[in-house]
Amino acid sequence: MKLRNLGQSGLQVSLVGLGCNNFGGRTDLEGSRKVVHKALDLGINFFDTADTYGDRGGSETCLGEIMGARRKDIVLASKCGMVMDDAGKLKGASRRYIMSAVEASLRRLKTDWLDLYQIHRFDPLTPIEETLRTLDDLVRQGKVRYIGCSNFPAWRVVEAQWTARHHNLNAFVSCQDHYNLLTRGIEQDLVPAMETYGLSLLPFFPLASGLLTGKYQRNVPPPRDARLAYTKAMADRVMTDANWSIVARLEQFCAARGHSMLELAFSWLAAKQGVASVIAGATRAEQLEQNASAADWALTREDMLEIDKLTIAS
Repeated sequence: MKLRNLGQSGLQVSLVGLGCNNFGGRTDLEGSRKVVHKALDLGINFFDTADTYGDRGGSETCLGEIMGARRKDIVLASKCGMVMDDAGKLKGASRRYIMSAVEASLRRLKTDWLDLYQIHRFDPLTPIEETLRTLDDLVRQGKVRYIGCSNFPAWRVVEAQWTARHHNLNAFVSCQDHYNLLTRGIEQDLVPAMETYGLSLLPFFPLASGLLTGKYQRNVPPPRDARLAYTKAMADRVMTDANWSIVARLEQFCAARGHSMLELAFSWLAAKQGVASVIAGATRAEQLEQNASAADWALTREDMLEIDKLTIAS
């Protein structure tokens, strides 16, 4: 497994990362254990979770039960900021909330530190300086090694980086955002901002919720156990006529070169400047084996230009 530096940090993360959003939910403790052990056997060291994953805490709790002595082999990332209670009060990026959220995550994960701590989404009610000063304190205390953000608009990322520099605070080293062959909106503003500030990209949903795996067919009901079979809102958002047309063109591209759609989805992201680790969830160990080798297709510059024509075409 190839390793890449995460932004301008000292962290080296596996090119394919493990998204732990299924742990404590779709995947129970024993199923999660099998996935974690297989990931480590395959050389996957970057594990990404969040306090909300697994019905608010389930994912972190599972990982805390599983990691044990292998914690030292894992680059562990978590997040805070999303709603953690029914009343909608436990959320945000204020100092008071972050300080309580990180302690709760550390307890669930049974660890003394997080390698990467990310703000899950921008908090419009809290000044970015307050958020960054809090995160800076956590780094200085040794509870967090590096910090990042997720789902931030480009101008908010720029604001955060400028604020950190101006006040001599630890700055974000990465952005985690929705990015794949069918969802390329961040290329307009966020990617150039990240390149300017030397931040790495951690793309999630690399397979467009499964549409880029080849297991779905147009006008055919999805497999009963597939995610898009029981998440109608997501299916309606992903299974559009425009996306199906792009998928058809990409399937022809892959067939002509003897590769799969899965390989294209991972390898295209791996070829994009600034991508450090492609985050993909897995509910079974077999999925991990496919994901781990899927980023090995060395796409040429001509390939990348052709893919642009196939995916950006009207």
